[in-house]
Amino acid sequence: MKKQIVLLITLSAIAALAAPPPRNVLLLCIDDLRPELKAFGADYVESPNIDRLAELGRPFHRHYVNAPSCGPSRCTLLTGRYGAPGNDALFKRAAQVEKEPASVPPSMPEWFRTHGYTTVSVGKVSHHPGGRGGNDWNDDSKIEIPNAWSRHLMPCGEWETPVGAMHGLAHGEIRKQAGKMDLFQSTAGPDTIYPDGLIAEEGIRQLGELAEAGKPFFLAIGLIKPHLPFGAPAKYMEPYNGVQLPPVPHPEKPQGKTTWHSSGEFMKYNRWGKDPRTDPAFSEEVRRHYAACVTYADKHVGDILAALKATGADKNTIVVVWGDHGWHLGEHAIWGKHSLFEEALHSPLIVYYPGIGHPGAKTDAVVETLDLFPTLCDLTGVEKPTFAQGESLLPQLNDPSAAGHTALAYRADKATLRTDTHRIIVHQKDGFVELYDHTSPEKETLNIAEKQPELVAKLKTLLEAKR
Repeated sequence: MKKQIVLLITLSAIAALAAPPPRNVLLLCIDDLRPELKAFGADYVESPNIDRLAELGRPFHRHYVNAPSCGPSRCTLLTGRYGAPGNDALFKRAAQVEKEPASVPPSMPEWFRTHGYTTVSVGKVSHHPGGRGGNDWNDDSKIEIPNAWSRHLMPCGEWETPVGAMHGLAHGEIRKQAGKMDLFQSTAGPDTIYPDGLIAEEGIRQLGELAEAGKPFFLAIGLIKPHLPFGAPAKYMEPYNGVQLPPVPHPEKPQGKTTWHSSGEFMKYNRWGKDPRTDPAFSEEVRRHYAACVTYADKHVGDILAALKATGADKNTIVVVWGDHGWHLGEHAIWGKHSLFEEALHSPLIVYYPGIGHPGAKTDAVVETLDLFPTLCDLTGVEKPTFAQGESLLPQLNDPSAAGHTALAYRADKATLRTDTHRIIVHQKDGFVELYDHTSPEKETLNIAEKQPELVAKLKTLLEAKR
């Protein structure tokens, strides 16, 4: 009997030694990043590091966020559930956690933390860089996602506070009055003259510590650019000097009732008296500065991935690159996000892990941000929560031709559903409907709701069921 017990213990020990360690997660969140990347078809954009990850992993070419603003989009990413529509979505959830903790399901980082992972965030992962509230976003008594992070960090440098860094320009310039801050800027100097340089450096430091600790980790690093104002070191502007930009599709303000808005966030910055909606030369200038910010962000992604490889943890780490929503660069005469048009909801998503099948093959399946929580559970072997509302992307990761599903998004007074072929937008106050056919040349420039009442009824039912 004793020999049998010894044998069982020995076999169990051998099995434990033979079992592969749990996969780590490296989540890279990039603010205001539309699919303006070479890997997603923007040939004039220099994004070699993200493009290389797309060649190794699975680029999702029809990934949609669940809200066209930073806060509510990140809320769905980090909780796996639909939430409030405003930028305070996670803080509202935190208040509910304090009031009735048992009624609120764990967040994604909390879930991984309770399953043995060290969870770390650096930069803008939730809405506030560093994940705290208060006037300067650094109040330790006001945590944006309670119980989520083993540590949550925001290096501020010359910008002094997270709120200062969020809208910072070179050498510590912070936004006191938006009208007195330039819309874009290109200043000579190293990467650290803008806040993202510090975020990337701290992220790399944390990556080294986590890899050395030998415990599974969930590391999220959030880069701020290309968020407004469009500031990046001058060297990132060089690839765009004199480059011919493609024309902006459907730049006219849409007719009738739509999800259009007047680009208030963009227009409040100092624009030197110019308006890209009426000034084609200025429009191109703005687009070049946006592209420079994308290349700046791409450089940090490359540095982080190089650091991951240097630690050796790359052999056992899932890497996700995620844009928190899209951004209009003049389409529909909008400069910004916050609409429910395609441009504000369509963002890049790339998932990579060692051994992925069909590396580099894109998928055109319609998917949504909500799907990442169950996907990462599937890929790590962590128990998949029943409360997560998304669908795992494992089918598309195994087979890029696998079908997707509908994608829901919302604002305070409107909701939209994207199918493989159509987008419906329902205005909740008066029931007005926009319906767009993405198989037609007009796409989201022609509302066909009145001509397709049966399809409207069907899609409204699907939308309500999904919510």
